[in-house]
Amino acid sequence: MSSSYLPATTDSIALALEAKDPSEAISILYRVLDDPSSSPEALRMKEQAITNLSDLLRQENRGEDLRSLLTQLRPFFSLIPKAKTAKIVRVVIDSVAKIPGTSDLQIALCKEMVQWTRAEKRTFLRQRVEARLAALLMESKEYSEALSLLSGLVKEVRRLDDKLLLVDIDLLESKLHFSLRNLPKSKAALTAARTAANAIYVPPGQQGAIDLQSGILHAEEKDYKTAYSYFFEAFESFNALEDPKAVFSLKYMLLCKIMVNQADDVGGIISSKAGLQYVGPDLDAMKAVADAHSKRSLKLFEVALRDYKAQLEDDPIVHRHLSSLYDTLMEQNLCRLIEPFSRVEITHIAELIELPIDHVERKLSQMILDKKFAGTLDQGAGCLIIFDDPKTDAIYPATLETISNVGKVVDSLYVRSAKIVA
Repeated sequence: MSSSYLPATTDSIALALEAKDPSEAISILYRVLDDPSSSPEALRMKEQAITNLSDLLRQENRGEDLRSLLTQLRPFFSLIPKAKTAKIVRVVIDSVAKIPGTSDLQIALCKEMVQWTRAEKRTFLRQRVEARLAALLMESKEYSEALSLLSGLVKEVRRLDDKLLLVDIDLLESKLHFSLRNLPKSKAALTAARTAANAIYVPPGQQGAIDLQSGILHAEEKDYKTAYSYFFEAFESFNALEDPKAVFSLKYMLLCKIMVNQADDVGGIISSKAGLQYVGPDLDAMKAVADAHSKRSLKLFEVALRDYKAQLEDDPIVHRHLSSLYDTLMEQNLCRLIEPFSRVEITHIAELIELPIDHVERKLSQMILDKKFAGTLDQGAGCLIIFDDPKTDAIYPATLETISNVGKVVDSLYVRSAKIVA
């Protein structure tokens, strides 16, 4: 940073915009911030300089410089209204968030700002930075720290009745409990978010996030039709805002179609006017899974999982449902293949289904234990022996029913005799 300052005027801002390269523009904007003037016009120009500087530092991927910028601006924050301070802090933190691979830096920055806001007694800003910190901790899988931070924050915000922030916190709490696989608490937090949202105007992006979380929870309960409607609502909200989350909503819509055996609809949704905007690896992955499901082909299913690992297996929501679908598909195929046999080599089944022998053997043993069919594995001979379905003799249920009726008659006679003796 240069020791000489530039006056905080529109000319100085224009000079930075006309600079030949970003480094020169950044240097000019730093010099504008060094202007000691605190007139209303100078303060307004400095705010503009901070916004421009944040954008330039983000474009240059200078995350550490953004972090130090917030520290350098603390004396300036005492000269402007608290609402403007909160806006600038959020702008700088958002700029750091747009730089790839800065999760740890964002967490450290938020923690620094929480300490500063506590010292300055800026409650409004602290609560929002803490909510942002909890979201970052959840993304970093530091669930216990995020949960303890949120539990205290929820009580504080409910006491102040800040409904807009409360919606954010309740939604975040729902996501956190879902990550911890605590579905009852996740649903309770989502209900609280919806209740708070009903009392105020909720921006479309936030409403989309609520619908997306609702769809995820309904899908977890295997209610895919309701989940689809929520994902559709979320998609419409994000699509109108051109939010990147729209593609995830569309992806989960396609997942619901596949899970309810309507894989043939996937191609139509992708080729629709809205779907064509988001054609890419995510939709290609779902199309490949839909094709495999339509053809009942485990081989195509495994090819899709391998070719689109990032879009399918690395997405925990999609992966969980596709694992269930894969198991069901494999069981159906195995039952169909072994149906004509009473004794068959496992290698032959593996060849027919085009999967590794150990994989097939493990699945067959699991199916026997789950009583999907009656049989046993002869591992010495490498064979599967299928038993005939035992036919239940109708006389046994009839005999049990007769004995039960006789028992009732005896009990009734006993009660009557007891009354006579009495």
